[in-house]
Amino acid sequence: MPVRKTIQIGHPALKAENKKISNFEDPKLKSLVADLVETMRDAGLIGIAAPQIAENFEVFVTEPRETKTRSKDQVDELRIYINPKIVDESKEKVIIYEGCGSVLNGQLFGPVSRPQTITIEAFDLEGKKFRFNADGILGRVIQHEYDHLQGIEFLEKISDYKKMMTVEHYLEQIKPKPDHIKASTIKVKKYERIEE
Repeated sequence: MPVRKTIQIGHPALKAENKKISNFEDPKLKSLVADLVETMRDAGLIGIAAPQIAENFEVFVTEPRETKTRSKDQVDELRIYINPKIVDESKEKVIIYEGCGSVLNGQLFGPVSRPQTITIEAFDLEGKKFRFNADGILGRVIQHEYDHLQGIEFLEKISDYKKMMTVEHYLEQIKPKPDHIKASTIKVKKYERIEE
């Protein structure tokens, strides 16, 4: 379970086609997920997709953790998404500043408008299908990592490039603002197993 290098924009793996997982018993899958989790935590990220460590498979993980600047209402457990598909999204959209471990190692942030709430279907590590409905920072990171599986970087979705900033300015100027806190707060977190 080594920490892997997070590749940066321009690397061809970020735009390559990602393969579906067909064998949930493959030890390489478990190793890939373990590497993703370790790399995400080591880099201080709240999500990471397989292409970001140059593995072109439809897999990503999320884990918004409590920090000095992230409160308990913006936290979720570790979740694994294999062969995911976003099946529904709210018409209401919110702007939240995003960064990315594959964009100058997460040091640049910019405003991105996305649906407030999404529903995703995916498989867990045991090959069990589930449906998950989420909003706030959790719904946001799911959409961000899902985009990676489509070869899309958050930079392609920034609503105003003049408002891009470094992580230091983001932490000082944006993250503490009430509207940003409200948009990031997780109010919806509904998990259900899908029997096939």
